[in-house]
Amino acid sequence: MSTINSRNLWAIATDPVYIGTGGYTIGRVDNTIVRDPITKIPKIPGTSLAGTWRYYTVLCLHSLLKEDYRIDRSKRKEVENIEELFKQKGTKGWKLFEGNRYAAIKCAGQDEAPTSEYIKGSYKDGHCGSCIVCKSFGYSKQGDSWQGMLFFSDFNILLFPVYTRRGVKWITSSRILQDAGLLAEKSDAEMPPEDMVVCHEQPDKKTNGWINLGWLNLPYTVNKDIIEGINLSPLSSFKIQHKDIYEVSDSLVSQIINSNLEVRTSVSIDPLTGAAKKKALFTSEAIPRATVFYGNIRILDKSMFINKQNRLPSTSEITSALTASKHFYETMGIGGMTTRGFGRLRIEIQPGGDGDD
Repeated sequence: MSTINSRNLWAIATDPVYIGTGGYTIGRVDNTIVRDPITKIPKIPGTSLAGTWRYYTVLCLHSLLKEDYRIDRSKRKEVENIEELFKQKGTKGWKLFEGNRYAAIKCAGQDEAPTSEYIKGSYKDGHCGSCIVCKSFGYSKQGDSWQGMLFFSDFNILLFPVYTRRGVKWITSSRILQDAGLLAEKSDAEMPPEDMVVCHEQPDKKTNGWINLGWLNLPYTVNKDIIEGINLSPLSSFKIQHKDIYEVSDSLVSQIINSNLEVRTSVSIDPLTGAAKKKALFTSEAIPRATVFYGNIRILDKSMFINKQNRLPSTSEITSALTASKHFYETMGIGGMTTRGFGRLRIEIQPGGDGDD
């Protein structure tokens, strides 16, 4: 039996997030974003998260293991205890993983030489296959492949900010909250009525009235019990309160989200004139700033499949590496057009349920 350890992920967008579909359509929006094929709600794919996090982990590793901490290839045979060497130089934690002495910047992203023969300790061609990044995220070389120990889910929208005449409010639905584990399963009697908004407190002086969600004007009802049933403790660092959350029906939430996405119009610049290029106007949509996401990472313990001489990183070491590198999302972001004001996220990692598979 192998052990799977889960870590819950929560994130809030500090910039609009654009994860393109790679295509181009003619219509109101030219560059569309990735959506769930069933609900049609935009999301951040797990592949985007895994690829960028691998790159950021390598950047973090190299910022910690500078030239003073690297081992010259000609002297590697003289070093029998890498951990003792690192301790002498003041490193600790996940940085002590023995295979990190072979880590190279090429361990980030796709292997540039997957058909080359794997030689332990060589970083000339693509992934080294030995460092904590290669062991955690996986690699593939001729004659040696490793699946990796990390499994990323998609980042799905949990709370979506919408303009109302009472300020910005975050909308969600029962299904979304239950999928995120923030709400106990409701009975039919507790579910929000179709085409109605459930508020924590009265937006107007009336118990029942109307509230706008973007351009949509919908009837609302006040029910503190339903809203206060949402567990906001995992989101405490995002400082969102119950009174700012509106719950809508599962059938309506997708329509509201898609009608309130950010749409930005851009134009190409003519390099000769420096002015706007003719017939080069295009529009892009994005998930707006202040959107809250949820997801998870599963860490598979593969220690039973490998001998003791080729040690694998522990769950705590992998979690520490992810935690140490997640700050890059706050500066370098995720997705497309990050140099033009898109993509920054603030991510929180919290323990999840552990289980055996």
